[in-house]
Amino acid sequence: MVHFDETGLRCEGRNHWLHSASTPAFTRLFFHRRRGTEAMAKMNILPGFTGTAVHDAWAPYDTYTAARHALCNAHLLRELQAVTDHHHASNTDLPGAWCWAQQVRDALLTLHKAAAAHPDTPVDQAVIAAETVKIRHALLAATHPDGAIGRKHRALARRIHRREVDYLKFASDPAIPFTNNPAEQEIRMTKIRQKISGTMRTEKGAGHFADLRSYLQTTAKHGVPALAALTQLTSRNPWLPAHT
Repeated sequence: MVHFDETGLRCEGRNHWLHSASTPAFTRLFFHRRRGTEAMAKMNILPGFTGTAVHDAWAPYDTYTAARHALCNAHLLRELQAVTDHHHASNTDLPGAWCWAQQVRDALLTLHKAAAAHPDTPVDQAVIAAETVKIRHALLAATHPDGAIGRKHRALARRIHRREVDYLKFASDPAIPFTNNPAEQEIRMTKIRQKISGTMRTEKGAGHFADLRSYLQTTAKHGVPALAALTQLTSRNPWLPAHT
């Protein structure tokens, strides 16, 4: 199982992308000017990957059909909360009125709680069946506002219906996580760095930055302190200046 994610990274004043792939033992960060399959192919992990890829609902991930896919429910919960907030804001005359997104959210959280209570075993099939029925009924009974917001809400409902199995894999397989948080954690430092330091100066430098962070984050997972890891790196690569 590998966690995948991507985030914008400014370089030479333009938006580029930092892609990540991570497991409990390894981290790979990869810099590219594209976000989609061109970058993913160049990164060269997903094209030959046959395990379970955990990611958000960004469509290019689904083009790699040799892999199994599990979708991040943290992203989904945020989307459902946005729909619920809009529903309540638009129905101030009916406080507490039923909302399809709230019912889906409650069902997901019930399954998450059940999975967390017994992390080494699948959730009881009766519980999965009961909460899945609630999700399906909510999608069938859903109504949507007019305009662009309504189209966005309908698209979300269609995606949940279409990708139900991928969203709920965590309930039947203890090895599958509820969220893709490990991948987001891998790139969090990069976002902090950009907030403080701003844009990368060159694409070459950004690529070196991604390689170095991959190395440091991987060695940290193996219990090697950053200073020791850099010392090993410079000793194995005489061309690398010691002060780097």
